[in-house]
Amino acid sequence: MTAKISRFLEDVRPPTPCVVVDLDVIKNNYLNLRHWLPLARVYYAVKANPAPEIVRLLADMGSSFDVASRPEIELCLANGATPDRLSFGNTIKKKADIAFAYEQGVRLFAFDSEAELDKLAEAAPGARVFCRLLMTCEGAEWPLSRKFGCEIDMARDLLVAARDRGLVPYGVSFHVGSQQTDLDQWDVAVGKTAMLFTALNAVGITLKMVNLGGGLPARYRTDVPGVDRYADAIMHPMTRHFGNDLPTMIIEPGRGLVGDAGILEAEVVLISKKGYGEEVRWVYLDIGKFGGLAETMDESIKYRIETDRDSEATGPVVLAGPTCDSADILYEKAGYEMPLGLAVGDRVRIMATGAYTTSYSAVNFNGFAPLKAYYI
Repeated sequence: MTAKISRFLEDVRPPTPCVVVDLDVIKNNYLNLRHWLPLARVYYAVKANPAPEIVRLLADMGSSFDVASRPEIELCLANGATPDRLSFGNTIKKKADIAFAYEQGVRLFAFDSEAELDKLAEAAPGARVFCRLLMTCEGAEWPLSRKFGCEIDMARDLLVAARDRGLVPYGVSFHVGSQQTDLDQWDVAVGKTAMLFTALNAVGITLKMVNLGGGLPARYRTDVPGVDRYADAIMHPMTRHFGNDLPTMIIEPGRGLVGDAGILEAEVVLISKKGYGEEVRWVYLDIGKFGGLAETMDESIKYRIETDRDSEATGPVVLAGPTCDSADILYEKAGYEMPLGLAVGDRVRIMATGAYTTSYSAVNFNGFAPLKAYYI
């Protein structure tokens, strides 16, 4: 909780649920990342939080952007980014959206399949393309697994095919999983990438770029290493596998830039038990999975939660949202405890909610309005 957010919540007392984002935290996170990874170009993953205020701030600071759709391209262009600073990193794109991006001047595109390559060859002739490798995402609290990427032998063939279709085979990308806690995963990914560079060099293709993806964490319920440790985990395998001939490096932080900048304030709507002998209380908040806390699915992301009664004795709780959907349970197995004196109407603060909250918020499910956000 920054002093700026604390003052805002005390002075304004905005209706709940709402998330308040301190833009200074994002600025400092960006500068810190640039300090520890000076050789990597930052492409902010817009999907983490597409607020114009954040895009404008980062554009002014020189950031580039990883975009996943036409609206994200339009958002970035409208807030100070130039087309040469955009990477269309989604591997699942409509041909019309590829054509739109190309018309706007975007020249960097991701792919991981032959069908996507065909669309790029038709709609973005001569563009630079990079192929995404499939990763297991072990150690990630929010794995990306098999939806994205392809095996290394297929990636080799696809990059050769890209050259034959008039595209520029520019590089390789991977993503070790969001909120990655196993720093060794970059070593595995960079090793595979270096093998692919070597295989393509043997057939006359010199790749120029490694897209290191995201994975840098926010601080949720458990502590995580500092960005300096992650920078070491990235640069050591890069220098070991590539030596002094380092390719261009791109990194795509989302959660790691904006997660810790946000605090979500919610209200306790109901506290109940399911039977006379039950010890566990059910605590219902005015926000749930569909209001912006989608990453509690399978209790994957475990947020820190604070109340004004945290000095009191606590007891076990199940935390749930307000909607008429039985899936709207946030935490039942993760061992959360809350103050025994917690009462209906009390406000709770959910920490590190600057990423993947407003962007996951549903539009009026059960009539609840989308999550309100303030950027200060």
